[in-house]
Amino acid sequence: LMSFCGTGYQGMQVNPGAKTIEGDLFQAMVAAGAISRDNADDPKKVGLMRAARTDKGVHAAGQAISLKMIIEDPDVIAKINAHLPEQIRVWGYVRSINSFHAKNMCDSRIYEYLLPTYVLQPREAYGGSSSTTTTTADQPAAASADAAGSCVYTDVQTGEQYTWTPPGPSTPEEMARRRAYRIDPATLERVREALGAYEGTHNYHNYTCAKKFHEESAKRYIMSFKASDPFIQQGTEWLSLKVHGQSFMLHQIRKMVSMMVLLVRSGTPLSVIPQSFAATKINIPKAPGLGLLLE
Repeated sequence: LMSFCGTGYQGMQVNPGAKTIEGDLFQAMVAAGAISRDNADDPKKVGLMRAARTDKGVHAAGQAISLKMIIEDPDVIAKINAHLPEQIRVWGYVRSINSFHAKNMCDSRIYEYLLPTYVLQPREAYGGSSSTTTTTADQPAAASADAAGSCVYTDVQTGEQYTWTPPGPSTPEEMARRRAYRIDPATLERVREALGAYEGTHNYHNYTCAKKFHEESAKRYIMSFKASDPFIQQGTEWLSLKVHGQSFMLHQIRKMVSMMVLLVRSGTPLSVIPQSFAATKINIPKAPGLGLLLE
């Protein structure tokens, strides 16, 4: 059993050439004598497997892994931790049957996303304004966008081109206004209604990468997705969003959270969520990985 802070890592699973949680864990176990030198060149030799994968920058309060390890040394856990960075901790181990497989014997996973409530405000509510401007034939969109470091978009219905300039860093005054925000009951109910739309079995091809609508593996079963009552932490109001699902795909939870936030803060009908399970392709941005925690 282990926990980790995923900041600075490219995810949980071993990936050659990338800094991963399993990569550092495996090397620490070799250094501590929990894995023999004969098996030190390949995690597959000891059957290393995790109960759940995590994306880049995602954390875990509790993660189970299975492998064949040497346990004669009573201080093996302390020695493993001595070779790990402080953001990764191993808490202990339990002997199991030889056929135990952390992934296959895990029947569901619970993730928590910690969300500051101020992100649910419409942009205008804290003094912002739209950064989108229309361009004309006398001012080519691409040229003006390049100069400002912006992106160019074309309205597929009207043919008009728009430039969008990313906002600069928030000022202390803007951050103070956001931290002072407190969610109202109607908005909280709308959040809960949106999350409830994910419950059940649906096609999540729009919530991951390189997955087609017709693929059976795009269907996932969500047992529950609940929002806590708001709570204050260091002057900022937060919601704890907990999702319990059979299994999840790459980026799925972060895109589910992002879709909810976009709909709530823009006043868009929540019927967009059921529509996103259909065959039509929708591009959904990801919420930051920093707020996501595997329980």
